[in-house]
Amino acid sequence: MDHSTETITLKKVLRPIHLWALAVGLVISGEYFGWNYGWGVAGTVGFLIATLLITVMYIAFIFSFTELTTAIPHAGGPFAYSLRAFGPWGGLLAGYATLVEFLLATPAIAFALGSYTHFIYPSLPALETAVVCYVIFTLVNMLGIKESAVFSLVVTLLAVAELLIFMGIVAPHFEIRNFTNHALPLSWTGIFAALPFAVWFYLAIEGVAMVAEEVKDPHRNIPLGYISGILTLTLLALGVMILSGGAADWQQLATIDYPLPETIAAVLGKNNSITKLFAGIGLFGLIASFHGIIISYSRQLFALARSGFLPPLLAAVNKRYQTPHWALIIGGVIGIIALYSGTTDKLIILSGLGAVVMYIISMLSLFTLRKNEPNLYRPVKAPFYPFLPYIALVLSILCLIAIIYYNFWLSVIFFIGFDVSVMLFSWKRKSMPSIVEGGFATISEIN
Repeated sequence: MDHSTETITLKKVLRPIHLWALAVGLVISGEYFGWNYGWGVAGTVGFLIATLLITVMYIAFIFSFTELTTAIPHAGGPFAYSLRAFGPWGGLLAGYATLVEFLLATPAIAFALGSYTHFIYPSLPALETAVVCYVIFTLVNMLGIKESAVFSLVVTLLAVAELLIFMGIVAPHFEIRNFTNHALPLSWTGIFAALPFAVWFYLAIEGVAMVAEEVKDPHRNIPLGYISGILTLTLLALGVMILSGGAADWQQLATIDYPLPETIAAVLGKNNSITKLFAGIGLFGLIASFHGIIISYSRQLFALARSGFLPPLLAAVNKRYQTPHWALIIGGVIGIIALYSGTTDKLIILSGLGAVVMYIISMLSLFTLRKNEPNLYRPVKAPFYPFLPYIALVLSILCLIAIIYYNFWLSVIFFIGFDVSVMLFSWKRKSMPSIVEGGFATISEIN
């Protein structure tokens, strides 16, 4: 069966509250761990500057990206926009970068889940716990998007509530001298090196675009979900980072996968019942992101397969639940392999590299579509065009340069992977050209 031309659809059930939960849930684990590695390369003040730069970048990006998401509500998200703007090669680059971002962010979060669980129950090994999480949440995602969205809403609300409680507990113990103690290296090199860890505060929020085909009234509801999500995350990211750095020994926190429980332990004592309780419910934030990113990478695999860029098996949809079950399974297998082959900080950097490449080509797609398709229906337009998209583009390029400069060999691995994808796609395009062209046609028809 030719999955590239067959009409394969997903169920439209999502509302603004679900999109807010997904936008925040996709990212909220970034407030729990990963960002703290930025302290190790930039110090607290340097990392604060890096975080503010990245916050501006994401606000500009989301307000601009929403134009693309509402104009072309397609499960492929950035892949669909770049395919429409630049043709198959643009689609390939965006699809590859997005898959690297989401497929490698998930094992990093899974390992943090295992580390948090090990912190609470030392007898449970972190790695094996992470693998079990993959199995459980892949199965949960197979039950249907509405069920998955409701689950995401519940755990996201719990995670947000917990971060607010955390800030309330830690705030009275904040001391500016702690935050500025040995805050060097405060230099531009340290700030640049910290950018990928600041990206972790917001990375994956664009995953909302991957459920665009499953949203009721996407032209109205997607902007509400995106904008409320980025504002929520900005407040949480700055609050958690600043208060943690001023309430505990930030140099100790800069090297572990569970900085928030350690901060609470420094404030209240490791044996305090609230410390143990906080570590336990801290799993909700990690679960929210883990669950949400599984939804996103499965839809990206599904969209690429439906358009002929990946094997058609990945475009199969379960008849009962209308979920892309093979995309969920294969994505999970890739993530489990990544768990055994890398460390959390390297996975975060590779994921961030994929993200900024995708941001760059998405903003270029926005400019290209404005020029080539001025009559395309755009229910939401980027405000202050072209300045806001340019800000997002320039800061994304700055992030890309910083990541490549400070992580050269990881960047080589990333681009070797893209070269392999180009060779495989070239071979497939020569042998089955109608598949790619058919996929492009289906995307061009979506408004």
